[in-house]
Amino acid sequence: MAEKKKGKIARVAGPVVTAEGISPRMYDVVLVGDLKLMGEVIKLVGEKTIIQVYEDTSGIRPGEEVVDTGAPLQVELGPGLLSSVYDGVQRPLPVLRDKQGDFVSRGVTAPGLDRTKKWMFTPLVKKGDQIQGGSIVGEVPEGNIVHKVLAPLDAKGKVKSTSQGEFTVEDAVVVLDSGYEIKLMQRWPVRHSRPYAEKLLPDIPLVTGQRVLDMLFPLAKGGTAAIPGGFGTGKTVTSQQLSKWSDAQIVVYVGCGERGNEMTEVLTSFPELEDPKTGKPLMGRTVLIANTSNMPVAAREASVYTGITIAEYYRDMGYDVSLMADSTSRWAEAMREISSRLEEMPGEEGYPAYLAARLSEFYERCGRVKTHSGNIGSISVIGAVSPSGGDFSEPVTQNTLRIVKVFWALDSKLRERRHFPAINWLTSYSLYSPMLEDWYRKNVADDWNQVRLWAMETLQKESELQEIVQLVGSDALPEEQRLTLDVARMIREFFLQQSAYHPVDTYSPLKRQYEYMSAIRKFSEHAKKAISLEVPLDKITTMQCRNDLAKLKFESTIDQDIKKVAAEMEKQFAALGA
Repeated sequence: MAEKKKGKIARVAGPVVTAEGISPRMYDVVLVGDLKLMGEVIKLVGEKTIIQVYEDTSGIRPGEEVVDTGAPLQVELGPGLLSSVYDGVQRPLPVLRDKQGDFVSRGVTAPGLDRTKKWMFTPLVKKGDQIQGGSIVGEVPEGNIVHKVLAPLDAKGKVKSTSQGEFTVEDAVVVLDSGYEIKLMQRWPVRHSRPYAEKLLPDIPLVTGQRVLDMLFPLAKGGTAAIPGGFGTGKTVTSQQLSKWSDAQIVVYVGCGERGNEMTEVLTSFPELEDPKTGKPLMGRTVLIANTSNMPVAAREASVYTGITIAEYYRDMGYDVSLMADSTSRWAEAMREISSRLEEMPGEEGYPAYLAARLSEFYERCGRVKTHSGNIGSISVIGAVSPSGGDFSEPVTQNTLRIVKVFWALDSKLRERRHFPAINWLTSYSLYSPMLEDWYRKNVADDWNQVRLWAMETLQKESELQEIVQLVGSDALPEEQRLTLDVARMIREFFLQQSAYHPVDTYSPLKRQYEYMSAIRKFSEHAKKAISLEVPLDKITTMQCRNDLAKLKFESTIDQDIKKVAAEMEKQFAALGA
């Protein structure tokens, strides 16, 4: 191994340190000062090396030693990732706490994967089989899934020998005829995306069980979504609902610069949550990356890349991965702070000029792909955005909207009315809807799209009528328009409102969503016919079947009851003479 290059600190400006006497490559990891603080090379100017340090640089002085490790920032990939809680540079927080207690000293580190734990490895290849980078060579049970052991991308040749039994992540489990040893663990630089064979169209929905999302603004597997919203509008609760209920097999949750109490809630609630699909703890298919707002900004900037690299690793096994980044605004603020320390020319609102490029680079690493092992996997990225003062015109929100195809706009006014999820149906949108139509038609119902468009149209009409209502009052409207207002209210209160904490209402399968909305549509059609036959609107709005529709979503027998209510509706309208 080449001798590590050593130099001296020349200047310290917060997390940005200038060193002299080393000639590293861009993005090499270096150890700074007597405390050996971890840092990364971000700029080279002549003989000077500019480093961003991932820890607090208080007390570091010019003249202290700087050591170049000769390698970029990498994550360790292998069995043991699931159920783990890491910081932004993949240091396991529970391990650091066991070493030092709740307050971790600077310069303390630990490997991302446990070196002592043994895993049961079962080979899927035999002597003489041809191997190439990305091939699946064996399996290890991990958490709620089967961890598929991948050959590193530089592995190529015929299998000379395989091993079966219990091994640590550093043990060789497959040896090639060239002498190349495949271990359970591999490393990957976080700023480089992992390659794949082919990118596929995003034409399968990520089913979330949240009615407003699945019915009105669906997200495809391998798609990108943004959840912008002001303080307290429900970004974190929505992210947690998606983590729990979406039909992704793996969840990577990146708490990037969020408040410490919110991250504490995630860290304490996630281990207690039950995976609805397996009945095991939800943490068995989750990786948490915690980087709170009081942690160093440089590690915050790296945390998003750490998360997406872990997500790509599970995608390469053929799993559907859901990545929650909460929030990309804090990530952008970390970039802004580091940029100002580097004395770069600021862009809009002080953010660096390359903000849009960095956001694009991150979101482009998602997608539904065919992997080198022949499997199909996907990464769906949901980025929460926290615009200051709820202003959606600020640079992070606007640049994110240029990239993502789904916009779930959280609304402070809906929050004040206690309407949750507080997603505004007039400003949100999904560009995946046309691509997903065929899937819904084949797997749910032929007229799914017609029902969806009817609901959107009714809500749009309500918005237009509300302007008149504010001027003259609803009593001045003709009965047909008053009915439109009432049906829109039914859609809002019965269908779009959903309790994250109610055992039945928290998750709604697609078939149930379709039948529920179809029942509301059927009520609307019958009511229109009744009004044309001069039945008073008051009689229609006080019907028993309307009250039954309101209560349905909280009933454990909802799937059977929807059909009963629909049949009863026919009888009740017939009794009105409609």
